[in-house]
Amino acid sequence: MKYRLMDLLACPMCKHFPLKLYVFSEKEVERELSSEDKKPLCELYCSFKSSYVKDLNSSPPCEDCIRHEIVDGLLFCESCNRWYPIIDEIPRMLPDKLRKEEEDVKFLEKYKERIPKTILSNGVPFRLK
Repeated sequence: MKYRLMDLLACPMCKHFPLKLYVFSEKEVERELSSEDKKPLCELYCSFKSSYVKDLNSSPPCEDCIRHEIVDGLLFCESCNRWYPIIDEIPRMLPDKLRKEEEDVKFLEKYKERIPKTILSNGVPFRLK
């Protein structure tokens, strides 16, 4: 998943923006900004710096950002406590009723040392017991 996608994603359940991003693994790709690309690429929120674009003290790090892609991570909605896994570069932002508890709990177990305790114990729709 590209960091830039965070500028577009909101919680599908409560529509909160921005989501909190936890990156567990990422990869570097060879890519450069083309001359047609506008700067900044993100309009509202720079997830690479975890800041609103308007609040950055310097210009956004677009050159660095486009060279990184998230392989595994977690998206968290601070409004409704829902979390969404990022697995193999794909954010899995399904409604609660379409999520599979066994798969989600496995994900939490796998990354429990890197996930904040509040998500592990109070996250929605599933948590570690």
